[in-house]
Amino acid sequence: MSGIRGTGVRAALFTAPLLLGLLGTAAAPAGAVGSHTSHPDKSLTCRGKGVDPDALVRHRTEIVINAPLRTVWKLQTDVERWPSWQTPVETVERLDHGPFRKGSAFRWTTPIPPNSSTPATSLDITSTVQQIKHNSCIRWTGPAIGEGLRIEGVHVWNFSKVKGGVRVSTEETHTGAQVEADVPTATKLLREGLEVWLRDLKSAAEARAHNRPH
Repeated sequence: MSGIRGTGVRAALFTAPLLLGLLGTAAAPAGAVGSHTSHPDKSLTCRGKGVDPDALVRHRTEIVINAPLRTVWKLQTDVERWPSWQTPVETVERLDHGPFRKGSAFRWTTPIPPNSSTPATSLDITSTVQQIKHNSCIRWTGPAIGEGLRIEGVHVWNFSKVKGGVRVSTEETHTGAQVEADVPTATKLLREGLEVWLRDLKSAAEARAHNRPH
């Protein structure tokens, strides 16, 4: 999530661009993150629902992970364990109990270091699962709130078995006054955040699948 109004917010964006994917005809090479147009003709969906069609800030990308689908899905949906494999994620709290399902909600934070204009703070994100299909797709929505910043995000994930493992495709949109004030920068930050997330997921899933540290 990103916002661009003021130097403090801009600095925050560059240190925490991840928050709140994809339709490709060919899988990306294993180990590579495949970036795609920020304004795709056709968006990812989960149970017929996709990202915000009117959002100015959007990106989708994908990666192939050499691990079983069940391993990748478990890592992605066991949200309380995100901090163990996603360095930018500081804390995660499930706001409901039981299996990860439609209606599940979680609050998570990512730190923003101090800079010349603002003290150290955290970006606080609350995500709610709107659609989900086991081992196939997830769509969640929710706000990210920081000092002088509010972003509404819609995030869709698709998971599919391919030669070489699992293709994970993700697409996200952001809306809000701050991000819409500088769409190119906000889009760049979103892209960087999604690609870091996919690389971390790949590293963690492959390490678990092959019983090696990551």
